[in-house]
Amino acid sequence: MKFGLMFANTGPFATAEGVVELAKLAEDVGFESIWTVEHVIWPESYSSAYPYSPTGKMPGDASAPLPDPLIWLSFAGAHTSTIRLATGILILPERNPLVLAKSVATLDVLSGGRLDLGIGVGWLEEEFDALQIPFADRGPRTDDYVAAMRALWADDNATYEGPFARFENVTSNPKPVNGEVPIVVGGHSGAAARRAGRLGNGFFPGKGSVAELAELIDIARQTAADAGRDPEAIEMTAGHPGLFGDDPVAAAEELASAGVGRTIVPAFLLTRGSPEEQAAGLAEKLLRPCADIG
Repeated sequence: MKFGLMFANTGPFATAEGVVELAKLAEDVGFESIWTVEHVIWPESYSSAYPYSPTGKMPGDASAPLPDPLIWLSFAGAHTSTIRLATGILILPERNPLVLAKSVATLDVLSGGRLDLGIGVGWLEEEFDALQIPFADRGPRTDDYVAAMRALWADDNATYEGPFARFENVTSNPKPVNGEVPIVVGGHSGAAARRAGRLGNGFFPGKGSVAELAELIDIARQTAADAGRDPEAIEMTAGHPGLFGDDPVAAAEELASAGVGRTIVPAFLLTRGSPEEQAAGLAEKLLRPCADIG
């Protein structure tokens, strides 16, 4: 079982000093990856329902800094050597795919091929309105942008024509270290699971019981098989509250039985006292005992 540290670019870790502290500490104690979150703007008021809280509202407030995920990860990558750098997630339909393909490939090269691009379609309609991007077509726009970026990464003099992105005989370098940056599809819906099956290198359901996760994973894998892809090649990432209880090994085994290969731990756990002591405690109670699971 791999372990990733989630919400990495929030709270005290949003600063330059915080980036360095968290990234080096996570790498030193054995985390496989660090994952950032994203919002470009925070509307003063919004009616869109935040799907990860019963209140329907995002945690924190507009004054809390939320650094751009790719810039934060580039800073983290400069101070580490092995830990993977992941967006979890980046709101893909809010980005220009050609500009993003260049940024992502650059970060991947400079970090030695350590980037995972976690993507989502977004939920905050007011954010799309501020960016003047239609909210209703965010799903097909996401699919199109993935294909456009992969076309740019694959070849020089690339040509692509889709419903939202199109270009002819253009070149973008550098290319990712391994030919493309792995794309992890985030989301807890059937549509997200099917998108992961069609085009993802990984799938990251943001919430759900183990039974719900297993159902979504089955949808992703069946969709992959129907599309002629290898279902087992899609890496599954998820969290489990039991990891922080009395029997974390049992919780990790339960996730593994559902098909999860990477478990996510919130970075705010490291703020409950000394980050060094909290990280060492997680390594002792969670990372090392669960390392051979799966």
